[in-house]
Amino acid sequence: MAQIGKALIVGGGIGGMASAIRLAEQGVPVDLIDIDPDWRVYGAGITITGPTLRAYARLGLIDAIKAKGAITSRSRIYRFDGLLLRDLEEPAIEEGLPATGGIMRPDLHHLMQERVRALGIDVRLGLTVSALSPVENAVDVTFSDGSSGRYDLVVGADSVFSGVRRLAFPHMAEAAPTGQGCWRISIRKPPELSTGEFYFGGPNPAGITNCAEDKVYMWMLTPHEQREAHFTDEELFDTLKGHLAGFGGNAGWIRENMTRADWINYRPLAAALQPRPWSSGHIVLLGDAVHATTPHLASGAGMAVESALVLAEELAAAPDIASGLLAYEARRYERCRDVVETSIAVGKLQLEHGAPDQIAGKIEGALARLNLPF
Repeated sequence: MAQIGKALIVGGGIGGMASAIRLAEQGVPVDLIDIDPDWRVYGAGITITGPTLRAYARLGLIDAIKAKGAITSRSRIYRFDGLLLRDLEEPAIEEGLPATGGIMRPDLHHLMQERVRALGIDVRLGLTVSALSPVENAVDVTFSDGSSGRYDLVVGADSVFSGVRRLAFPHMAEAAPTGQGCWRISIRKPPELSTGEFYFGGPNPAGITNCAEDKVYMWMLTPHEQREAHFTDEELFDTLKGHLAGFGGNAGWIRENMTRADWINYRPLAAALQPRPWSSGHIVLLGDAVHATTPHLASGAGMAVESALVLAEELAAAPDIASGLLAYEARRYERCRDVVETSIAVGKLQLEHGAPDQIAGKIEGALARLNLPF
């Protein structure tokens, strides 16, 4: 990558860190900035499917994830009242690769942050970009603190609310609400839980992911209702407990054992596959900034890491940066389109109380396609 004298990654989340790690490993000097001065991450756990584990294996982090998270080879599907419907076997998609699992999101971020620092990447916090000015074969960047710099490549990996997208891609729009909201709770592991679990057939679908030796997170998808104010902590607890009424099995255990000290979150879902092109000069978008999805396929993180890997591969193989960015987009567009559009379609069926077999068919078909090489 001799043509990249210096790269700027905007956004210190999963996609941004994955890009910084892979570019730095290939010898590119990288600056990474994040708007949060403490570089924190909020959230519960994260489900790691086979394709996501494959992407992290390419990034060299699979052993650390296995040590911090929880790995399994199957999930169980229950009726919402706790009746076991079937076991869903999930074989590994590559020899030597775990099948599926989960990890607490803060643990995953800390693992990636450690790798970023070990590579000597220059990390600047409490900072974002306020202006981007393309010049011949480079980009002049003005930062929010008034400082500036010139970079051969700028990667916008700054979330679904991307500031880079707003500055440099006027043909794109904000992500659109899907009509659903996602509840999450982090809690100690139910004593009888040994695999991932899904609960269907009730008013709202739910699931539990094992994320560590003693930690799980549970999610539930409900129709989103517009509110004038965010839920208070008391409302979060009481509302989620109410949504869990009638659930059996480990979901019922969580309802009966959840406390107000457990981390509970609710957010409305939004998604967007941004129209092409995904690059402008030497500025390119990656992750939720350009292919924001919902959690129905548990593939948001995996898609971001895959995009980071493909971006680095295509830049390394291309005769110049512009050609590499076009090749990256060409490889990623259809795969990301499939994930975003299938996730939106599954959510729509859930809102319409579609047949469980139809919903499961869409999910299983998409996951089979994701198992294919990227």
